[in-house]
Amino acid sequence: MNEALLAAMAEAGETSESLAAQTGVDPKTAARWISPGRVPQPRRRKALAAILGRDVKDLWPDVLKRREPQWLREWVDWEREAVALRWFEHSWVPGLLQTEAYARATLAHNLLTADEIDERVASRLDRSAILTSDKPVQLVAVIDVMALRRPMKTHPTVMAEQLAHLAEMAELAHVQILVVGEDAGLYPGLQGGFIIGTLGDGSLVAHLDHQVRAQILNQSEDLVTLQRTWEAIRGEAFSRRQSLELIKEAAKTWT
Repeated sequence: MNEALLAAMAEAGETSESLAAQTGVDPKTAARWISPGRVPQPRRRKALAAILGRDVKDLWPDVLKRREPQWLREWVDWEREAVALRWFEHSWVPGLLQTEAYARATLAHNLLTADEIDERVASRLDRSAILTSDKPVQLVAVIDVMALRRPMKTHPTVMAEQLAHLAEMAELAHVQILVVGEDAGLYPGLQGGFIIGTLGDGSLVAHLDHQVRAQILNQSEDLVTLQRTWEAIRGEAFSRRQSLELIKEAAKTWT
């Protein structure tokens, strides 16, 4: 729990419902702000701090210790507010499902310093807390089968641990991991990975990851296109149970 926020609310005589009304969000979204790792959007942080008569840094000290790169922070804020995420990856295991060793191995091939790699690995692990909080986000992840089979020649032991972790996460009630098999041939997902987040008020926001920086999409036309693409991709995937068996079989090949 965010004890500082709870204390400030009690002192100011505010509730989740009253804060929601004053900041224009759904009451369920406001209620999640007291959960660990749930940080409101920057504009709402400022509004809440003003309502409660506190400094932002006193209510959310972690925002001053952020580890993700500047260009990713806007998306991480949306990700923390989301109640559901639909995530497709054709080359990697989705970031929220990565082990520390796998995250480090994937980043080691980028033009980053050792300190930058440490910061980004820590950021990915911090972000995954939304899957294990008291009110975890619902995640449906679709992964191309090649992400399970691609060797990491400089880190040969990473994949066995990563796929074991993936199988463990797939057993959680709020996590679905689906796999698109090689028999799907060419399909829309091969154009690139993306994430669609559903917020507490039912609105959508999406994330596209490029070579340089993240792109946030919240225009209706873009979101409609991505949702149609998502449905086409998911239609190619195996069932939840079949996907789990495939993940377990792939894990054995790396032991």
